[in-house]
Amino acid sequence: MGKIVKKIGLFFGSFNPVHVGHMIIAEFMAENADIDKVWMVVSPQNPHKKKNSLANDYDRLHLVELAIGENPKIQASNIEFNLPQPSYTIDTLTYLKEKYPDYQFSLIMGGDNLGTLHKWKNYEQIINQFDILVYKRPQYDLGNLQTHSKVHLFEAPLLNISASYIRQQIKEKKSIRYLVPVAVQEAIESGNIYRKIV
Repeated sequence: MGKIVKKIGLFFGSFNPVHVGHMIIAEFMAENADIDKVWMVVSPQNPHKKKNSLANDYDRLHLVELAIGENPKIQASNIEFNLPQPSYTIDTLTYLKEKYPDYQFSLIMGGDNLGTLHKWKNYEQIINQFDILVYKRPQYDLGNLQTHSKVHLFEAPLLNISASYIRQQIKEKKSIRYLVPVAVQEAIESGNIYRKIV
């Protein structure tokens, strides 16, 4: 018998903050795609961009860990924190392939990203080497790559929630109940993660 390959779906994001919309997609992919686990990869602060609206890298990672809780199918990843900036997806994928040779990685993305994938660095290499698990977003064109053999389309339940809306609610001292998982709400309301930057 050959060795068992572990299949990991990579869900990249700023998660600024993580909200229930992110968690629904992560859980949906863990349940419905041909993968064993979802890694929620927290994107680090790009040193060339303004910092004021983005919470500290480790604060955002901590909130993702709180959101996941005890779910064995999903885990938070800080893999990009120690990679050169800016972090391009192809560089992260190449690094992960070398670090975890027994793992098979795929990319989880929204239809809006698939439509612009041809503009990504080394996109041909990405789509030829990795499966792309796409959750459709009705208002976005999936583009020409939707028929590629490595692209798998899903009708995931989507919530029209944005992290920027949640940050605005915090800024205005309004409730974020039900927009984020309870543990995330409690951490934000009891601490200063977003008070100082929004």
